Amino acid sequence: MQIVVLAGGLATRMLPETEQLPKSLLLVNGRPFVDWQLDRFAASGARSVVMCVGHLGDQIETHVRRALDRGLAVGYSYDGGQLLGTGGALRRALARLESEFVLTYGDSYLPFDYAAPLEDLRAHPEAVATMSVYSNRSGLGESNVALDGQYVALYQKGAPAAFDHIDYGAIALRRSALADIEDGASWDIEALFRQLVRKRQLRALLVPERFYEIGSPAGRHDLEQHLKLRAAEQQEPA
Repeated sequence: MQIVVLAGGLATRMLPETEQLPKSLLLVNGRPFVDWQLDRFAASGARSVVMCVGHLGDQIETHVRRALDRGLAVGYSYDGGQLLGTGGALRRALARLESEFVLTYGDSYLPFDYAAPLEDLRAHPEAVATMSVYSNRSGLGESNVALDGQYVALYQKGAPAAFDHIDYGAIALRRSALADIEDGASWDIEALFRQLVRKRQLRALLVPERFYEIGSPAGRHDLEQHLKLRAAEQQEPA
């Protein structure tokens, strides 16, 4: 399994910490966040990781090269002279992508099996992608997904209150979806998702456990509490 990480954003909500430090290296319970993330990838059976980086991306590469000991082969795709957005960054990495891969975000911590959406996609050759989604009962940000059976019917930021699911942060995608897109343009990956929705080629995989993120101070706090609780549970005697 190959996992591709969109980690090139400016992280403005985490200023001033991210003025000189990329979001992936923000400390979470004393460790750079990317370490926690790579641990999750390895636990799910990943063997290859591509980091799509831009803002201060060289710091991420330097840290991971020093710290990596997880059986993961990690490569890097740089935006270059200008930030390309999430979609443009993924297209820039095209030559590094396997025929099918799992896409995730540089600030997402997902306590689930990253292979699950990939297995769903491989079982449905008519689809181009499988998006992991969460029934947003906990109000984890604004819901942006509406479902029609096992498919995403609508994908929209700032969606109406009737939307009751949210992008979980792990999408299995076929490389062929990017083949006809020109390299070098700046665009957001949401545009590709909406295109796949219109063609009914974006499946939905429901995930029962909430996601965590470090895109905001409150999000990082929630993740730190989750990790502390998990560590305490693992230390309890059987």
